[in-house]
Amino acid sequence: MINALVVRFKYCLVLLIVLLCCTSTTVCAQQYFEIAKQKKRAFVPFHLLRDMMVVKLNINGKGPYNFILDSGVGIMIITEPTLVDSLNILNKRLIKISGLGDNQDFDAYVTSSLRVTMADGIMGNDISAAIFTKDHFGLSNYAGMPIHGLLGYEFFNSFAVRINFDDTTITVGAPKDIRTFRRGSKVPITVEDRKPYLVTKVLLPNGTAAESKLIVDLGAGHPISLENLVSENKGLPERFIAANLGMGLTGPISGYLSRVDEVDLGKYKLKNVIASFPDFVTKKNDTLSVKRDGNLGIDILKRFNLIIDYQSGVMYVKPNLSFYKPFEHDMSGLEYFCGGDNLKHIIINRVEKGSAGDDIGLVKGDEIVRINFKSVQEMNIEEIDNIFKSHTERSILLDVYRNGVYDRLILTLKRRI
Repeated sequence: MINALVVRFKYCLVLLIVLLCCTSTTVCAQQYFEIAKQKKRAFVPFHLLRDMMVVKLNINGKGPYNFILDSGVGIMIITEPTLVDSLNILNKRLIKISGLGDNQDFDAYVTSSLRVTMADGIMGNDISAAIFTKDHFGLSNYAGMPIHGLLGYEFFNSFAVRINFDDTTITVGAPKDIRTFRRGSKVPITVEDRKPYLVTKVLLPNGTAAESKLIVDLGAGHPISLENLVSENKGLPERFIAANLGMGLTGPISGYLSRVDEVDLGKYKLKNVIASFPDFVTKKNDTLSVKRDGNLGIDILKRFNLIIDYQSGVMYVKPNLSFYKPFEHDMSGLEYFCGGDNLKHIIINRVEKGSAGDDIGLVKGDEIVRINFKSVQEMNIEEIDNIFKSHTERSILLDVYRNGVYDRLILTLKRRI
């Protein structure tokens, strides 16, 4: 369940963007990035962490701050509330976001223009942001490192963006200055409501080939999410598991996890792909203005090197070293986060019923102290994720702390989908 927190954040964010754009002309005004006039291209390193593209940037001369680069985000979001004061924002307006479930209201600031700078002389002009007054999402706890926000549309709309997942670098420039792949495939995209969309074929296990309109969503941790199959009574694949896809401002996002036989991306076909199916009931208040069938997440996109060109309405894809890696889901049934001042404590937040973790009695609030005799404080969060996704029937020795008592348990992984 390692992607649940990111999923829950994405579902809440689309509602926030709609509300902010309806209440603020500043947020939807012209905002763009550029590189120094004497340069044709600029280069930005990124860190791929738990399927999040993390880049460093400065705001109003302060930083660096860690931001997730996310093509599914329509406005810049600052998730760390303390930045409201430290950035010396002169003009900000407090708005109240209501109607997001449970009759609760949430406060957020809409900022005046910010000065945003990135590596290699990249500069953001007139960039506004939304800042929650409270951290509702805990992205730093999910990542195991400080995360300060998300950057999306303004960045991608300013350049042709070439992403190399093999060496974790981004190259940006005018479309004419970004060389396309010698071998690869050209995929048409449209930009609607500040997000990129493509139409592709998804082959379901029953033999049905569904033409699907999907957001190209680098910020979604799953491979693919198909949102309408349950609501339109088209049915689920025969083998699936009920799952918690997240918990956000709208309330619980329940649904199902399964596999689809094939997802096409250009001329390439990905086989036996894990797919998320949100339950219609949990999405009944969705206020999206663009009809879509779901989103294409980074667990598919990272298997290619990409060029995303909003201005030309095209995305180029070329398989990279990860293309043939099989799609695997977490086999422990544990959803966990990083706690403590140093973000080095691994705390279980949820245990899936019937999972390997449930079988040995793990519960919410348990702290995993050691894995196979190695302290988790000597491991990063991705090492832990990879152990729990390694292979079915693998036995793992866990030292667990609960209510002042240490216990040693054997967790036997099992593939559920």
